[in-house]
Amino acid sequence: MATGILKRAIPMSRVATSSAARLLLARHHASETQAQQVEPKAKSTANLKTFSIYRWTPDNPSKPELQDYQIDLKECGPMVLDALIKIKNEIDPSLTFRRSCREGICGSCAMNIDGCNGLACLTKIPDGGASTITPLPHMFVIKDLVVDMTNFYNQYKSIEPWLKRKTSPPTPGKEIPQSKKDRAKLDGMYECILCACCSTSCPSYWWNPESYLGPAALLHANRWIMDSRDEFTKERLDAINDEFKLYRCHTILNCARACPKGLNPGKKIINIKQLQLAK
Repeated sequence: MATGILKRAIPMSRVATSSAARLLLARHHASETQAQQVEPKAKSTANLKTFSIYRWTPDNPSKPELQDYQIDLKECGPMVLDALIKIKNEIDPSLTFRRSCREGICGSCAMNIDGCNGLACLTKIPDGGASTITPLPHMFVIKDLVVDMTNFYNQYKSIEPWLKRKTSPPTPGKEIPQSKKDRAKLDGMYECILCACCSTSCPSYWWNPESYLGPAALLHANRWIMDSRDEFTKERLDAINDEFKLYRCHTILNCARACPKGLNPGKKIINIKQLQLAK
């Protein structure tokens, strides 16, 4: 009799096991079906945005063109530089642009975004329709978004951006002391990162790029003119007292609107003109 009970128990345990297996299998299929139903819904909520980017290469020197790229903003960082890096890494590795610090310090990623000069790393991706990204205006293009900064840096070099003295420091081998009041006079100038956003937004610089020093170089000229430790103030003023170097500035102030650091080069150029009159 015990043997009969054991025989009956074995089939029942098999039935219970097979029922549990069927239940697990049914749940597995149900989860797969639900996942397939959810996946199209997730795709339909993608936040797609188109970037029209200036393209030109010296390897194929044809007419420049705007090339469209579409990315999902939900899979991208918030800044324009994030979008450019995503495009270069995932869509078109031939896209060329400058970048370095990603913190608004180096000035490398300066470009024109929807008609306004700015740093790609500090500019949020605009809402709405397509965005157009082009090189800094009125500059020779090396490739895509990379421009030739040679003339810009030569103009900066021409104002001799270093401390010049006629006498030795008060304490040999030590720094030259400066009062807090004199140090405060350099605020609004030393922060310039030489990104060229201001100069390339200036119509006077567009018209006379080789003779007019431009907002950035003149901002730095004023920085050394105003430095109490420098002893070549008169010589610095004489060096830029020129019809083109200085007086091509017509106080349009595009430079102040374009500066990503919130500086006002136009105001500093006015200060230089006032010092010229006071000589």
